[in-house]
Amino acid sequence: MSTDSTPEAPSVTPAELGLPDQPASAGPQDSPAAHVRAKVDAQLRALLRYEPGTRSGVDPEDLHQMRVALRRMRSVLKLSGQQLGPDAERVRGELGWLGGALGEVRDFDVLIEHLREVVRDFDEQDQPAAEELIGVFAGQRGRAKGKLTRALNSKRYQQLLRDTAALATGSAGVPDGEQAKEVQLPKGTALVGSLRKPYRRFRKAVRALPADPPDDELHELRIHGKRLRYAAELARPAAGKKDAKRIKKLIGATKELQTVLGEHQDAVVAAERVRALVDTHEGGVAFIAGRIVERELARRAEARQSWRGIVKDIDSAARDLL
Repeated sequence: MSTDSTPEAPSVTPAELGLPDQPASAGPQDSPAAHVRAKVDAQLRALLRYEPGTRSGVDPEDLHQMRVALRRMRSVLKLSGQQLGPDAERVRGELGWLGGALGEVRDFDVLIEHLREVVRDFDEQDQPAAEELIGVFAGQRGRAKGKLTRALNSKRYQQLLRDTAALATGSAGVPDGEQAKEVQLPKGTALVGSLRKPYRRFRKAVRALPADPPDDELHELRIHGKRLRYAAELARPAAGKKDAKRIKKLIGATKELQTVLGEHQDAVVAAERVRALVDTHEGGVAFIAGRIVERELARRAEARQSWRGIVKDIDSAARDLL
């Protein structure tokens, strides 16, 4: 699809996309589709709110929050997109395209920030080499940011915003038969029961792991845990008071797993990227790279000691709820 490379296309407001003045909301008596639309509405507004900061790059947290909003939308559409009609899966795919551009820059932001913390206590004589090493990744980050800016300035992005807003407002053209099916779905507990599927997938992923799992399999487990968390966050407003408390416990446990396995994955990625510089640089940079890799491997080992206990907490919370 073609892109428009004009500099700094203006941000679109929620009103310009046809969203109502106030964010959509849904409660225990509303249909599952109403909850899905409300979630898409909230996350689309968040994406728009953080877009200007993402463009400017002044605060990396803006890009992080924009990416979080996008990933939440993708997760909701994967879990319950059928409630919104046939366009949901196509929109989810387009969100994936944008997520790739956001993710590449975010990964460099995380890496660079972490490396600056690691080298802060290195000897003064090692600081020039440390800065040179970090500068390599800063240059790569700059090229990734250029790609992201072109994506945000593209017609494809503007169309994605309009299509996502149509899902949020219910104007995406759901066939009459599917509208009738939506009304017949049980209310209140329907989304709570829908947690069984992501939880089963999470448990299946856990059971498939060997005693000492490969790094990529732990990364996949983190993804399953994140999907379970997002499903629980979607279901919480639809739950009664008792189930809402249980869902809160499940969300807390999945957040903790996400944090621990996120640390693990960040350490793995940092070690791999820094180790690669040893082959292309000599002297001080290679020496600093070796020291950093040692620290990242220690961080990886620490994360591996705690994740199984958190899985037990997730199982306990899920048993109480499901």
